[in-house]
Amino acid sequence: MLESVKQILDRKGRDVLYITPDASVYDALRKMAENNIGALVVMENGHVAGIFSERDYARELEFCSHSCRSIKVRDVMSNEIYFVKPETLIDEAMAIVTETRCRHLPVMNGEEMVGMVSIGDLVKASIDKKDFVIRQLEKYIKGEQ
Repeated sequence: MLESVKQILDRKGRDVLYITPDASVYDALRKMAENNIGALVVMENGHVAGIFSERDYARELEFCSHSCRSIKVRDVMSNEIYFVKPETLIDEAMAIVTETRCRHLPVMNGEEMVGMVSIGDLVKASIDKKDFVIRQLEKYIKGEQ
């Protein structure tokens, strides 16, 4: 049963794709499509500078529709970033994404980014936890060990 963000990363992996703020929106969209992902971490000088997601593009569609090859990621990325630590509990991370309406949380161990979890990762882990509890209760009711 998964309890913390670290356990999600242990299961799904810690690889995080990123892009620079000066890359074009077109390059970011292409990279996301090639990797079947919904967001990229924006890294500048070794630090997280923002997150670029499908939602950022959709919100700026009118702005980007003229030429997403010339628009820079920095012009449309989300600058307000919410982080979690590996030891953050799944329920805590769910509360963050619910309250802030963000869909991706970089996982930081001190100054180092060690992974990223999405709302989908958190929902799956939460459902798995509830399913485990239900199975245990069913066994208890049936008198099974």
